[in-house]
Amino acid sequence: MNIQVAVLCDAATDDHGKLNLLGAFDSILAAQLPVVHPQCAVALRVTFVSGDEGNRRLKLNFVNADGKNIIPAIDIPVPVEFPEDAHFVTRNFIINIQGLKFSEHGLYSVDVRLDDKSHASIPLWIKNLPAQGQ
Repeated sequence: MNIQVAVLCDAATDDHGKLNLLGAFDSILAAQLPVVHPQCAVALRVTFVSGDEGNRRLKLNFVNADGKNIIPAIDIPVPVEFPEDAHFVTRNFIINIQGLKFSEHGLYSVDVRLDDKSHASIPLWIKNLPAQGQ
């Protein structure tokens, strides 16, 4: 398995196998806490190769700097099957998240696991935006 793309963005779509991204980001400026990001998406483009066939589990953990989940883990069953003439299979995954709340400034990440093995980490930094005049 190879993760080609792992990104946090404002929105994503899958158009017949094409992954379309809008507004990829890795930081949010917050003048006051808590801050709520109204809508975002985790977008993944994953290529499976020979030997990856079978029933897999994709798991996303959105964690703070201490490794504690800030939302419940997202667990997705992933059946991997190959057509007879394929050498690889590529799949797009788009996980929409609404009302993502951050109570503290600092580092966060989306940890991407397949069958309990870590494959990627998407960083996010909640930055303090000083009030104007400071």
